[in-house]
Amino acid sequence: MVAVLHRVGLAGLLAAGLVGSSLAAAAAPVPDSAPAASAVAAPHPAPRSRRGEMYYAVRYGVDQLQVRAVSSGASLEFRYRVLDSFKAAVLNDKRAMPYLVDQKSGTRLTVPTMEKIGALRQVANPEPGREYWMIFANPGKLVKPGQRVDVVIGAFRANSLTVE
Repeated sequence: MVAVLHRVGLAGLLAAGLVGSSLAAAAAPVPDSAPAASAVAAPHPAPRSRRGEMYYAVRYGVDQLQVRAVSSGASLEFRYRVLDSFKAAVLNDKRAMPYLVDQKSGTRLTVPTMEKIGALRQVANPEPGREYWMIFANPGKLVKPGQRVDVVIGAFRANSLTVE
């Protein structure tokens, strides 16, 4: 009888130890050097809502709107993917003069025109499924990653895009 109670007591002690150690491990703080968390790419920041994505897709036939700093921050690249070539034609209209507005300072950045190659933007007829881009000059690196900007091309206006 004593041996049975002794075994039951040991089993109870062992179970309590396992539960206690697993609770302690769950409550332990995660070390700051978690390489897996820093290696994950940030989610696409703009548009910020499903409703915003649908607006640009339905109204202008584009999605995956993105602005990122290129050339060490001396230029900003605006990219988009065409879903409907007829609706997206306004973005590739060569008569429309695109500009980018920094929401913080109100500064307007334009697409530079190079002497031999022309404006740094694509103006070919848009095709569904293809990505298009244009480059905005960023003199003095006024606009930095993390800031919010608006892109205006004729009747098209993309608000509050985050510079990556």
